[in-house]
Amino acid sequence: MSTATLMWGVIFGAIGMGFFVYGKRQGAMIPLLCGIALMVFPYFVSNAWATVVVGGLLMAIPYFVRL
Repeated sequence: MSTATLMWGVIFGAIGMGFFVYGKRQGAMIPLLCGIALMVFPYFVSNAWATVVVGGLLMAIPYFVRL
């Protein structure tokens, strides 16, 4: 694991915690699930570029999918 992957994982984990708290307080499932995914996925992705791409996609989902 490289330093870049570790730092991106920390950044996306913090953003995921924000999404999780927001989703839980508002009762919105999409941000809640994306927050959980943002906190968990860095454990399974070992490439820095893949981490950035997957994290960006997971952060964009609540913006485009509104239920």
